[in-house]
Amino acid sequence: MPPIHLSTSSIQRLPELLINQIAAGEVVDRPASVLKELLENALDAGARAIDVQLDTGGVRRILVSDDGRGIPRDELALALERHATSKISSLDDLERVVTMGFRGEALAAIAAVARTTITSRSEGADHAWKIGSTYRDIAPAALNRGTVVDVTDLYYNTPARRKFLRTDATEFAHCEEIFCRIALARPDVAMQLAHNKRVFHRLTVGETRTRIAALMGDDFLDQAREIRAEGALKLTGFTSLPAYARNRRDAQYFFVNGRHVKDKLLNHAFAQAYADILHGNRFPAYVLFLELDPAGVDVNVHPAKTEVRFRDSRGVHQFVFHALTQALGGTGAGRTDVQAYKIEPVIPPTFKPASTGTAERYPLPSEHHTATPGRVAMDSASQAYFSFTSGVHLASSVPPTSNGAENPLGYALAQLHGAYILAQNTEGFTLVDMHAAHERILYEKLKVVLDGTPSVQRLLVPALFSASPVEMATVESHAEALLKMGFEISVAGPRELAVRTVPALLANAPIVELLRELLEELREYPASEAITRRRNDLLATMACHGAIRAHRQLTVPEMNALLRDMEKTERADQCNHGRPTWTQFTLADLDRFFLRGQ
Repeated sequence: MPPIHLSTSSIQRLPELLINQIAAGEVVDRPASVLKELLENALDAGARAIDVQLDTGGVRRILVSDDGRGIPRDELALALERHATSKISSLDDLERVVTMGFRGEALAAIAAVARTTITSRSEGADHAWKIGSTYRDIAPAALNRGTVVDVTDLYYNTPARRKFLRTDATEFAHCEEIFCRIALARPDVAMQLAHNKRVFHRLTVGETRTRIAALMGDDFLDQAREIRAEGALKLTGFTSLPAYARNRRDAQYFFVNGRHVKDKLLNHAFAQAYADILHGNRFPAYVLFLELDPAGVDVNVHPAKTEVRFRDSRGVHQFVFHALTQALGGTGAGRTDVQAYKIEPVIPPTFKPASTGTAERYPLPSEHHTATPGRVAMDSASQAYFSFTSGVHLASSVPPTSNGAENPLGYALAQLHGAYILAQNTEGFTLVDMHAAHERILYEKLKVVLDGTPSVQRLLVPALFSASPVEMATVESHAEALLKMGFEISVAGPRELAVRTVPALLANAPIVELLRELLEELREYPASEAITRRRNDLLATMACHGAIRAHRQLTVPEMNALLRDMEKTERADQCNHGRPTWTQFTLADLDRFFLRGQ
């Protein structure tokens, strides 16, 4: 261990340059940080067009030009001073921040670690003025309007910091991400990004949907649900369906009053909303905008301004959670806002036609019995199980045509390869993955049956585990909530807890591991959903094992009963693992494939 050196120097004031360089360590950690601050300043100045030029990932140069209000000559010198800002003047302003910047640190911090020049022409000025960080004299300059900030040689005077930068490609990728965040939040501003003289983005003023399509692609919008929820708060934007889920959190943009933020509370709301439809290490993509009274959110939490603190954190959490749940719920059938899971046909489907009362059976090598006319060959136990668990009631006839309003999934025509249901509807025809669809139906029904206080199993021998003081205090504070969840926990020693009862469904789960996670969530969120999520995981497994399997032949009435159940079941357009359960082929798709009318 290296020796500890204690300071024996007297207390003294730090030089202004050193103060700014220390501040730069919080505000300017790479070129992308510089770009973020400059873009936010341009927006706060009322810019309607912003041009960004980068060289070598922004390390050599970051040039940001805007057409905003500009900076008057007598304020240019102040712009480079620490804690000098035009955006707040009192504590009341700080508590109701409506601008992107407000701390008055960014330009001073940037000027302390890079050669910085500001050229600006304010409204009504005869010409522009220029000031630099290495010289503080103000000189006349040529500029039509707005402001140009030219930042070169980042960390030229702090070479140790420069060593921590990555390759030019990596630094540019971070800059591009910052550019895209700002651009998504402000579709009313034209923006352009160039790197090493090559233009990567040229965005015109337009609607939010157009800007999202330009930066995230039409494929995202095709696989997304639109969110529109308004009350005391307002949430708008788009969130992806499970089929568009990604392996990384690289397409997640959440804006609070126009400011891109990363917040644990909001992440938790998303995790809850997607818990039933997205399993495994997959993450949804989204672009969402939350609007609320500026007094209801504290943005002065971190120098980088990417973290916020809500006054009513629980209310915000529930609002976002319910808005997402409502948008992701429903059957997905008959939706007009988004064409969920719609794909282009590649080859015409081949299938064996079925009569009204029966579906032909595909022979399986392991089976030695045959189907009786009009019925599926299955034993009585299987028939009873299928009818009971899925709610299927065998019908004697099938309506010949589809009622688009009441039955958007249509009526069954045939079963394809023992795995898919082909059904005709008013739009054309649908293909349904019968196992995936039945799995979702079973899962939702099991949740209803087991809703409320879970049945409890008392342990013959209490499960003892060592606990930290914080965990001990959490158990004491939330004893009633834990009991409602099915956990009876008592103190067994100074640093030991005893678990005496557990929810019956979780009797075989790793109790200690589960409880540690639960206690952590109880500390963070007063009404934890950990037990619900664990229970739902088990129900999903049960539903998967109970759902009808491939190669199981169904009669047409049984297939239609499954379609009707899908139309009545929430989230029926995806299985418990986030995969689609059905897709729509329109008559236009068929006409285009067969070149009809061409």
